[in-house]
Amino acid sequence: MLKAVKVRIYPTVAQQVHLAQAFGCVRWVWNQSLATMTATYQETGKGVTAMTMKKSIPVWKAEFEWLSECYSQCLQQSVLNLGVAFGNFFDGRSLYPTFKKRQGKQSIQYPQNVKILSDREIKFPGKLGVVKAIVHRDIEGKVKTVTLSKNPDGRYFASMLLDDGTESPESSSDGNIIGIDLGLTDFAVTSNGSKYQHPKATQKHEKNLARKQKKLARKKDKTTNKSRKAKLAVAKVHSKIKRVREDFLARTIAQDSRRKPSHSSRKSGSEKHGKKSLPSQGNIRCWLGNVLHYA
Repeated sequence: MLKAVKVRIYPTVAQQVHLAQAFGCVRWVWNQSLATMTATYQETGKGVTAMTMKKSIPVWKAEFEWLSECYSQCLQQSVLNLGVAFGNFFDGRSLYPTFKKRQGKQSIQYPQNVKILSDREIKFPGKLGVVKAIVHRDIEGKVKTVTLSKNPDGRYFASMLLDDGTESPESSSDGNIIGIDLGLTDFAVTSNGSKYQHPKATQKHEKNLARKQKKLARKKDKTTNKSRKAKLAVAKVHSKIKRVREDFLARTIAQDSRRKPSHSSRKSGSEKHGKKSLPSQGNIRCWLGNVLHYA
């Protein structure tokens, strides 16, 4: 069964410079491949596969020497991910792929050769080398793919895809159906009487966010260091709001997982004392993750 573990990493200044170059190389290969595939289809009416575009990477490296600064498999994986994006588009699961920008979240993907040395160090292939990390969970299974990302607030993370060799459990609702109603006072109310209190993440930080956004709006020249600092301050507030929502989701899922299903029609002890219980159906987790993103 595949599992994902996301840990925070702390690259040095030299490693941050290398990662910035790698982000730019991967972004350029994605945009160049997307432009070529789109132009070819418009001119000939025929598409170009990702494997065909993958063969163009050595040609681009010969023309642009700075592409060699990035690990070769990261460039190849960028083209393969573009092929997956086109597959999702033609299957109706997503929109047409778009060009990547320097602003916002940046990421590169290592398909193999990443080693977990300890709970404080991760070794990446290529010039990046050993990076300090906080591995807060036990890594059980084989590390398949590692996505290294940088958030707009300047924090770095490594998301590891693990294969523990076990079979995935079959989903089952045990014949139970629960209706969910979104509300203004409460985040959600279920048909069995359970209530989810709204985290109100934006409301708690709206004054701080408005103050930081006003400072950013007053900056006329967006290229100065003061403008970059103001933009980073806004990104940190948005990151705080996001973490509040993620914490709410994690706590809700954890409370849902700890609750044992009851086959009796009598009220449990927590319900007798007025404590709200959560629905035990597993599909509520996916629903909470989707709805909370727009809350």
